[in-house]
Amino acid sequence: IITGANSGLGLNTGIKIAGASEEYRLILACRNMQKAETAKQEIMDKSKNKNVEIMELDVSLLASVRSFVETYRTKIGKPIYALLCNAGINGTNQGLTKDGFDVVFESNHLGHFLLTNLLLSHMEPEGRIFVTSSDMHDSPMHKMEWKGTEALAHPEPKLAKDTVRYSYSKLCNLYFVYELARRLKSNGCHICVNAFNPGLMETNFMPLTKASILFVKTTMPNRLGDLEKSSTALAELVTSGELVRESGLYYDRSINPIRSSDLSYHEAYAKELWETSELYVNLGKEKDLQKGQTGD
Repeated sequence: IITGANSGLGLNTGIKIAGASEEYRLILACRNMQKAETAKQEIMDKSKNKNVEIMELDVSLLASVRSFVETYRTKIGKPIYALLCNAGINGTNQGLTKDGFDVVFESNHLGHFLLTNLLLSHMEPEGRIFVTSSDMHDSPMHKMEWKGTEALAHPEPKLAKDTVRYSYSKLCNLYFVYELARRLKSNGCHICVNAFNPGLMETNFMPLTKASILFVKTTMPNRLGDLEKSSTALAELVTSGELVRESGLYYDRSINPIRSSDLSYHEAYAKELWETSELYVNLGKEKDLQKGQTGD
C-alpha cells in the first residue's frame, strides 16, 4: 500500500516495486481518484504488472482513514507486506481540516498515525513500514525546539502561518517511527518500521523555480535529492529481503541509514506525541473494535 502514489516519490517507487515482480500487488491510496487512475495506468504500462488497484484515501480526514481500513478489511483482507506512508503536503498550506486540526499536522502526521495503527493487525508478521520524512525535520532556517503536540495540532495565529510547520510535521514522522519501533519490539513483534528521506526534489510537491533551485544548490546542496535515485532506493528497501532487518532507522536518499537530528531521538517527546495523538483519534476505541472483529 502506497499513500500519495499518484505522483512524485510514491508514483516512481510504485513503478519500480511493481516492476520487480508480478507477485507484487500494489494498492495506490490516493485522495484524487482521477489522478490515481492515471497513475495506475502508468505503473501498469511501465512495469508490465497488472496487479495494481486504487483506493480512495484522504489522510487529512480521519473518517476517510477509517473508511479505507474498513474497505480493505472487508473487500481485500490479505496480509500487507509493506505500507508506505508517503502522502503529505508542504508548509505553505494553511488552515484547519474538517477534524479541526492544522492541515499540515493532520496530513503529514495524524492521518498516517491512525492509518498505521489500524492496519497493524493486517500486516504480515515480518512486514515493513516506511514513513516518508525529510531532512527538514532539522531545519537549517529555524532552531527546532519541541513545542508540544497541542501547539502543532492547534497552532497560535503566528505559527499557523509559518512554513516551519512542515519541519515540525517531519519531526513528528520520526517521533512516530521511533516510538512505534520501540512499542513493536517490546511486544515481540517483528514488523520493521523505518523512515526515509528522499531529499528536496523537483516534483509537484514543492514546485521549484530556477532561482529557488540555485538558492538550495548554493546554500544547502546536501539537502538536494534526485527522484530517480530516491525512488530506486526506497523500492529496493521494500523489495529486498536482506536490507531491512532492523527498526527505528532513518534512511537518507539511499539504502544506507544515517543518524537523524539529536532532537528526533528525544523519547519523552515521542511518547507525548504518541499519547496525545491517540487521544485525538480515539485510538483506544478503535483498537477495541478491531479486537472484536479479528477475535484477538
